[in-house]
Amino acid sequence: MICSQNDIKFYNDFQLTNYNTLKIKSIAKSFYIPDNDGELITLLKKFKNANPIIIGNGSNILFSSKGVEEPIIYTGKIKSYTIIGNTLEAQTGIKVQTLSKLALDKKLSGFEFLIGIPASLGGACYMNAGAHNYSISDNFISAKVYDIEKNKILTLKKEDMEFSYRHSILKEKPYILLSAKFELKKSSQEKIKSKMDENIIFRKSRQPNLSIPNAGSVFKNPENCELSAGALIDKCGLRGFQIGDVQVWENHCNFLINKGKATSNDYIDVIFEIYTKVKEKFNVELTPEIIYIGKMSKSEKEKWKILKK
Repeated sequence: MICSQNDIKFYNDFQLTNYNTLKIKSIAKSFYIPDNDGELITLLKKFKNANPIIIGNGSNILFSSKGVEEPIIYTGKIKSYTIIGNTLEAQTGIKVQTLSKLALDKKLSGFEFLIGIPASLGGACYMNAGAHNYSISDNFISAKVYDIEKNKILTLKKEDMEFSYRHSILKEKPYILLSAKFELKKSSQEKIKSKMDENIIFRKSRQPNLSIPNAGSVFKNPENCELSAGALIDKCGLRGFQIGDVQVWENHCNFLINKGKATSNDYIDVIFEIYTKVKEKFNVELTPEIIYIGKMSKSEKEKWKILKK
């Protein structure tokens, strides 16, 4: 049911299938769609003590098949941008693939690596998303964030963001990204387009197309290990391994795909099996990149606690 509260759209008992790239069926008790950052801040104030969930494009997310009690705020409508000279500033909900195309149109280089990443800018900054030896932090200048606890907007410089591999200060503090600013470099459209095409071809050969439901890479590559997470999983003989409708993708073992009717429980079971086998064979503890949202059974809680320790 669609409702309106202070002119902010929201739904009760909202189906989340189309709001996560894994296409898990899950019901949100309440789902809010702010049109601008003012409405977003209004919602964050309203739900300060209710642990609201902020989502953009829904990649790297595993929604519980048992549903989500916390209010969910969808930022996909908050997507304005400006480009002045070499500087691009954009709001949290814009897709990074869109940023890559906008940069191409303006003959600006530095966002070619974003063309295949299925994330919003908010999510990309949150986890310092990267590909092809580049990351969102490379061209980062500053960000505007809302501090939920202090009820104020802050400007964070690059050094304030504490960027590292798949990490930023946004994971540690009660900050919600409103917008971010980047400095790119002038180049020719031919060079930029060529690099983008090269990246697309590489990703198509190494990662499942978004027409195949998946949540992106599942595990972080382990530190101080010569092998990637995908290689470790493969060497454990888990290529094609499947529980329920969740399968280790045949072409790259660090991706799990939904064969049709996968549940969050299936997904956790496969992740836990991978974690266990890799630890037994290589004494390496893989860490999931995925973020779990929603209710958990006792068994899921026990496994997830081990996985995320």
